[in-house]
Amino acid sequence: MPLDVVIMAAGKGTRMKSRLPKVLHRLGGKPLLEHVIDAAAQLNARSAVVITGHESQVVQNAINLIAIEALNTPDKAIFNAYKSMNSVMQEPQLGTGHAVQQAIPVLPDDGMVLVLSGDVPLTQVDTLQDLINRSGGDKLALLTIDFDNPAGYGRVVRSNHFVQAIVEQKDANDAQKAIKEVYSGIMAVPAKLLKGWLARLDNKNAQGEYYLTDIVKFAVGDGLTVVAHKIDDAAQVAGVNSPVQLAELERVYQLRQAKTLMEQGVRLADPARFDLRGELMCGQDVEIDINCIFSGQVSLGSGVKVGAHCVISNAVIADGAVIHPFTHIEGEKLGVSVGTGALIGPFARLRPGAALGKEVHIGNFVEVKNATLADGAKANHLAYLGDSTVGERVNFGAGSITANYDGANKHRTVIESDVHVGSNCVLVAPVTIGAGGTVGGGSTITKSTPAGALSVARGKQVSIANWQRPKKIAK
Repeated sequence: MPLDVVIMAAGKGTRMKSRLPKVLHRLGGKPLLEHVIDAAAQLNARSAVVITGHESQVVQNAINLIAIEALNTPDKAIFNAYKSMNSVMQEPQLGTGHAVQQAIPVLPDDGMVLVLSGDVPLTQVDTLQDLINRSGGDKLALLTIDFDNPAGYGRVVRSNHFVQAIVEQKDANDAQKAIKEVYSGIMAVPAKLLKGWLARLDNKNAQGEYYLTDIVKFAVGDGLTVVAHKIDDAAQVAGVNSPVQLAELERVYQLRQAKTLMEQGVRLADPARFDLRGELMCGQDVEIDINCIFSGQVSLGSGVKVGAHCVISNAVIADGAVIHPFTHIEGEKLGVSVGTGALIGPFARLRPGAALGKEVHIGNFVEVKNATLADGAKANHLAYLGDSTVGERVNFGAGSITANYDGANKHRTVIESDVHVGSNCVLVAPVTIGAGGTVGGGSTITKSTPAGALSVARGKQVSIANWQRPKKIAK
């Protein structure tokens, strides 16, 4: 049976105390809603329908941006999910049943409908697949869980172990409020049955809303079986209604990712102090110290060591490289690559377009941007290399920079192999330093230099004997 996913994302999220719609708050570096859509993609859903409401245009714009990125991915499941995604608007918001009613015109009759919530990001794909299997194409299946404190949730009322109804908190009597089993807000149901039941909804209840949960009593009344798939992992059904809940789920999410990496052999100094906000691929014997943040697409080769407090995004780091503490690697769209056995940091910054060869050394307070450094090149202290091509075994001195910007345009500096650049030098681009050359400390180089030459461009030193410093005048 083809699968069509309906995602409810119309709520205001008042308790978030934010102008940003609730479903666009981020967990693990991406919007809550994106987590839910990605789950639909992994289920190979035929289509996804997002129900918007509060700040619908803001939500739609965010979906469009996410879709543009997704349509460029090689992952066919993600590609298909976003390609076949629809949005419908619920205005005004008159309850969960009213929300799903808005999706009816775009739902084919031959499919299975999976109803998800855009603010419940951590439901596992295998859990959803089990729920779909329980439906079997002819039953209403509900995802449920037991809570010691079920306040606020719809109670699952059973008779002889079979589900008879879901009663919302405000409509429940004392006996029903004592029930521990609650409905998660997630269900799987054949589209043809769903459409018939939605047409029968009314708002005769304490909240004056159209409850989606009322379809349970319709199903029972029609003589159909209602099944419950009960799980015991509360995080999978936890919604985000406040910054506190968002932070709690963030730690759950990060611990899950940390556990997965450790099961693959990655050594994390402390899994509670680890953040992954994208995708991280690791070779064997990778070590990651505390408080490191990874975002975008990051690949760590075998034997890579990442020191404490590093921030790494969109980078490929080859085997045996060491990233010392407090290093920032910001690949963005151009990416950053670090060669085999390279030593980076501490307190180094690699910006987009930095491409470092084997055994390159980038030391403390060195910044590299849109520059290539060939094998064995070194810039160990307090330097800037921007828009540069640096040859093999170059030594770039402390305090030296490439002056790549003339106030209007960027220009490139070429430093050929085996050049030694002394301390506190300025190489004013465009300029080429010939192979094997030496630039004397304190020089400002504005013209290209020949191979093997010593180039010095600084004022002549003058020493005045017995010079007296000015003295303060007594008051």
